[in-house]
Amino acid sequence: MQKHLEEISRSIATEAHGVIIMDGAGWHKSSALKVPKNLSILFLPPYSPELNPTENIWQFFRQTYLSNREFENWEAIVDACCDAWNRLTAETGRIKSIATRNWATTGQ
Repeated sequence: MQKHLEEISRSIATEAHGVIIMDGAGWHKSSALKVPKNLSILFLPPYSPELNPTENIWQFFRQTYLSNREFENWEAIVDACCDAWNRLTAETGRIKSIATRNWATTGQ
């Protein structure tokens, strides 16, 4: 997570300040994290998956490609996840349809 924050920090324009929205995952709240000065962290409230569209993508994966399966080993898990990701991204507009919130878009 630290390297991720540092990479985001480097991509922000000199005169700008970035805000990163995070859920309550343990690695997001680690006391060892050093948040760069040009970034702020905004934590989502607990138990609010409706505010985190990524949760819907994970749910779609579990329901559509990864449910009710037994994996032989770690490599099989990684292969199944890669296959699921490739299938999802091959469907034009699917991520947008899963992650878009009508109440969060302008003009609707």
